[in-house]
Amino acid sequence: MYAIVEINGQQFKAEAGKKLFVHHMQEAENGATVEFEKVLLVDKDGAITVGAPTVDGAKVVCQVVSSIVKGDKVLVFHKKRRRGHRKLNGHRQQFTELTITEVVA
Repeated sequence: MYAIVEINGQQFKAEAGKKLFVHHMQEAENGATVEFEKVLLVDKDGAITVGAPTVDGAKVVCQVVSSIVKGDKVLVFHKKRRRGHRKLNGHRQQFTELTITEVVA
């Protein structure tokens, strides 16, 4: 059984026991339980239910493993040819690590 859930404007495939890395959630604390009710699709052993826009009564229950996890560094390099202009910026996105405990449908 799995569900497609929308978290912070992004869609994720949620199955019990899996880990998710979502964009940083400021209200989340380590060990807290978080519920997401914006479930777009539910698959129960081949029986697919598609919401319009969401599935009624469905939710995904998660536990916060770590509130802040830094992602890989992304380097952004700008160059203008023949002008001697170069600029290098680095960025590390912050994520929240969640473990899915159950999918209720």
